[in-house]
Amino acid sequence: MAVSSNDGERRGWRAAAEEALYGPEGFYRRPEGPAAHFRTSVHASPLFAGAVARLLCRVDRLLGRPAELDFVDMAAGRGELAGGVLAALPGEVAGRVRVHAVEIAGRPAGLDPRIAWRGEPPERICGLLFANEWLDNVPVDVAEVDRDGVPRRVLVGRDGTERLGEPVAGEDADWLARWWPLPAEPGLRAEIGLPRDTAWARAVSRLARGLAVAVDYGHVSGERPWYGTLTGFRDGRETAPVPDGSCDLTAHVALDACAAAAPAGLTGARVLTQREALRALGVTGARPPLTLASERPADYVRALARAGQAAELTAPGGLGDFGWLLQPVRLPDGAEVLPDTAGGAGLFVDVPDDEEH
Repeated sequence: MAVSSNDGERRGWRAAAEEALYGPEGFYRRPEGPAAHFRTSVHASPLFAGAVARLLCRVDRLLGRPAELDFVDMAAGRGELAGGVLAALPGEVAGRVRVHAVEIAGRPAGLDPRIAWRGEPPERICGLLFANEWLDNVPVDVAEVDRDGVPRRVLVGRDGTERLGEPVAGEDADWLARWWPLPAEPGLRAEIGLPRDTAWARAVSRLARGLAVAVDYGHVSGERPWYGTLTGFRDGRETAPVPDGSCDLTAHVALDACAAAAPAGLTGARVLTQREALRALGVTGARPPLTLASERPADYVRALARAGQAAELTAPGGLGDFGWLLQPVRLPDGAEVLPDTAGGAGLFVDVPDDEEH
């Protein structure tokens, strides 16, 4: 519940987080990068970048292997995913791919010179746009139900103390009514995801042909948390969200709302769990056979390490619970797709391993 206080200026969480994360002294401007404060799938294992590289190869095949293939890494951090994908691609694909790392911070030293460092995605993309933990850091306002049952905007000071402001109105109220309706129970909270819908639609609009993927902790209608998800991370630990630039500020994403915001005419969006998506891309966490331990012990140790990494990437209650929002854009009709592990139809074209590697 919001805490009243008279100390300091207060404003909506969206404006406060925008400055705290992306302002001149913001959290994401720091030289150490996000990896110093929280662990993502990219940092957990190179298997993640390898899976994304396989996905890019499948998109490439769908597109007829164009002369120039784009891989766009949104919210690229310090280029870890972009570099990992480039290193994992087979030579023929690597020779055609244009890798774009999109990030507000400056280009890190030592990054592969083949990776273009940009503040915005290219105007026209043909290939794969991949946004790993981007949308959860697009700042949003927070609404809280007051004692009269009215959703009001939560105002926050630089020290993290809150009070309730004006009733939510206009487009924000429309968004809440459609995507996150709050019962008239004091203290219930929601994050107003309209800025994320807009950001996703803008990114997808730059994709001429290919596939856009957003990977984030998220939720869908009917499963929204009653008290919201806004939190902070600092030095590898979850902490109270304080908009002073000292910590990451993040909230889970209404992935179904983002999917519905795609540009007019686009269909076929799906939401999978990371567990389903990575298993469909060959990351299963299966342990190697014990016979390998006696026949080729070094190979067994390496395979066992990979299995442990895969298990972390797909673990229930952890990274495996990330949502993958997939939006195809002008891909061929009738293409053979790779079913997800839950048995539903997927968006991935099934490419034989010899064509991928």
